[in-house]
Order: sequence, then structure tokens, then C-alpha cells
Amino acid sequence: MHASAARRRLRTAGIAIALLLAVSAGVLGVWRPWTPLPAAAPIGAAADGQGSAASVVAPAPLSLPDHPRVLVFGDSWTYGSAATDPTLGYAYVLADLIDGETIVNGVRGSGYLKPGLDGPTFGERIALLDPALAPDLIIIQGSINDRAQGVAGYREAVTAAWDALVAKYPDASIVVLGPAPHELPVGAATARIDTDLSELAAARGWWYISPIALNWITDQNYLSVIDVDLGHKHPSTEGHRYLAEKLAAALGELRGAPVTEAGGSETTPDE
Repeated sequence: MHASAARRRLRTAGIAIALLLAVSAGVLGVWRPWTPLPAAAPIGAAADGQGSAASVVAPAPLSLPDHPRVLVFGDSWTYGSAATDPTLGYAYVLADLIDGETIVNGVRGSGYLKPGLDGPTFGERIALLDPALAPDLIIIQGSINDRAQGVAGYREAVTAAWDALVAKYPDASIVVLGPAPHELPVGAATARIDTDLSELAAARGWWYISPIALNWITDQNYLSVIDVDLGHKHPSTEGHRYLAEKLAAALGELRGAPVTEAGGSETTPDE
């Protein structure tokens, strides 16, 4: 009888410890939504969902010099659309917030599959970048411009573009800044892009920052961040500063951040 009671007590203690560990992991996941997501679908799978799953690679803490040189690459949000001057866009404002230098490469309307108003697709633009830029960090932003292009070939285009980026700047750290919603609620196509990019980044061991998961734009602050009139639903000047501050804070968290797991609207043509 005594041995049986002891075994029961041990089983109860083991279950309690397991539950405690599970709850702890869940709490960390809630508070670190910029970390790589566990793969919910095959990484790099074809559009029909066929293909083999890849393991999630844990990223190293972000290591940057005191005054980093940062290439910010993206679409119209990176360009600075709707700010009173494009140089008041988030990518430019970020430089002072991180006490560094930003090299801004934003093309309105551009995506991984969709050519932009002022330039081609992401992959073609990466091929045109100067190899001598030598950035310490690359932030590749967006894009929601591929929403209407569908899923066919999307992950393949992202993979090819990212491969080219690594080949051109092998010594740079890379952080993917996911799409931010210009409308609420977040559209299904925008959410799909957010999920695709987060999974592809996780497979490479890259940090992924999701403005959607982090609730950077909410019903409460939407009109103070997004210019719904003349700005055609792009960030206002104040909105760009807000985004720069949020991005700078997220980058600060990633510098030495522990690796944990966490839990993915449609626009005008010139985004």
C-alpha cells in the first residue's frame, strides 16, 4: 500500500511539473510574437501544398555594431509614401533611433511577384543592388502588394529573392519585417502572406517581426497611424515615426533576445 501511494504521488508530481512547463512556454510565446513560428505547413512547399516539411532553425541573438549600417528594403511604406516628405518615412527615421545609418530602397507597388510603379519585383531589384553597400543588417519589409497574385509561385519567388540577398551580402544579418495592415480587419490574403513569410524565415533561422501579431495597428490607433484620405491608406508622417519607434524597439529586443516559440485588407496599387 505504501509503495502504491508513493507511485501515485510521483505520477501526480510529474504531471504538475509538465503542466507548469507547458504554461511557462505558452507565456513566453505570447510575449515574443516576433520569434520564429513552428511550421504549420511544409516550408517552401509548392502552391498545391505538396513537398516535405523543414525544421525550424533557432536564430542567434541579433549582433550589431554600435553604429550599424542598415539596408531597409521594401515597398511604398519603406519608400515613405504619405509622409509630408519621403525622408520622414519610417526607414529614414529609424537611423537616429538606432544611432546608425539607413540605406533606403523602397519601390511603390513592388512585391515578390508584382512589379512596382518605379521598379521591378523584389528579386529583380535585389539583383540590381550594389554589392559594395556592405550592410551590417538588412531589413526586408512587406509586401502586401502580392495579395492579388495568389499562392502559385509565391514561396518560390520569396526563396529565390532571399537566396540572392544572402549571396550578395553573406556577412549581413537579415531580419524580415512582415506586412502591416493598411485596413482593419486584416484581410485573408495579407494574413496568408504573413504566415508564408514567417514560416520561410523560421526555416532559415532568421528573425521575423510581425506587425500583425504584435498589434502595431489596432482599431484604437488606426486613424493616428494611417492616412486614409490623401495618403491612400499609407502611414501618415506621425504614423511613420510610430512605426520606426516600434521597429527600433523590436530590434532592441532581438539583440541578445532568448529564443522562444510563439503563435498570421487590401490596398491601393501604389503601396
